Amino acid sequence: MNVPEVFLRKGLTKTFEKFMHRPQTTQQKGPYNATVESNILRSGKFGRLTLRLEGTAAQVFRVAKPGQFAQFDVSNLRIPPAELIPDELVNSAKRNVILRRPLSLAGISDIADAEAVLLDILYCIVGPGSLRLSTAEKGDRISLIGPLGRGFFVPAGKKLALLVAGGMGAPPLQHLAGYLREKHKNIEVLAFAGAKTITDLPYFDIDISKVSDKPDFSIREFSRYAVKSLPATDDGSAGFKGFVTECMRKWLDANKIKPSDAIIYACGPELMLKAAADLATDYGIDCQVSLEQNMACGTGLCQSCAVKCCCPNGEKIYKLCCKDGPVFDSREVVWE
Repeated sequence: MNVPEVFLRKGLTKTFEKFMHRPQTTQQKGPYNATVESNILRSGKFGRLTLRLEGTAAQVFRVAKPGQFAQFDVSNLRIPPAELIPDELVNSAKRNVILRRPLSLAGISDIADAEAVLLDILYCIVGPGSLRLSTAEKGDRISLIGPLGRGFFVPAGKKLALLVAGGMGAPPLQHLAGYLREKHKNIEVLAFAGAKTITDLPYFDIDISKVSDKPDFSIREFSRYAVKSLPATDDGSAGFKGFVTECMRKWLDANKIKPSDAIIYACGPELMLKAAADLATDYGIDCQVSLEQNMACGTGLCQSCAVKCCCPNGEKIYKLCCKDGPVFDSREVVWE
């Protein structure tokens, strides 16, 4: 097979081939019933949901990979009282929520002395589905399907993992931070956490009054795994002033690393992911990106989450974000 020059220039290697052919999870996908353990809201905008799974569901999700996701049925959850509905959602709040909602996993933990696991889910209230999710209370039951998709892949020989989270791209990278600390203790991990402004940082243990205008502060969602974090906000209200990818570029310029030893894992808005992919190309570093697409089924049946990709032979094809992704090698994606 003749490999196009662009792939050679971007560093197409055996690692890339292994990534493209990494296996999908073959366990039963459910549906399973999860029990709400807690649901904490912050600023009426972000929610952190903890769910308990038992039996077969616990066995299946216990081995879920960072970057995989689940489809949640929120149709039976309550609508908040009128005074708690954000102004921008007043007109859509009472719509029937027919389709399941895809949400990535922020963490999975075992319950001691029990055949059960806890799933941590981070969500942002942006529509009628997530609005209903915000009303879930301890003891409520939520149906979910998963784990779905292909998650992050850890190539052999890597010594440094750079996690780049843009806004609500944080959850799968929090999961990845814990996974790397547990399964790959020899890999140094550093997290770059970005958002437009300080109130858009989706982390629950930040005291905004204490970190405002500070150039550096710890984010507990990463520090709990002994992972240092470098925050960035577009407006400079917290951490580095500028895009999170600019923060990473500055760090790379100051720290002369061996490109083959490092890998970038990124999740966030598409423009940020493209910037991360370009940066990875500039420095010759492997990069995996977790994409977000509108999806209805989450299993590949509806074909609604197509991602344009480039094959090593130069052919352009469409892959499905829910089934072939949501994690892709950044060199594989056709950024438009």
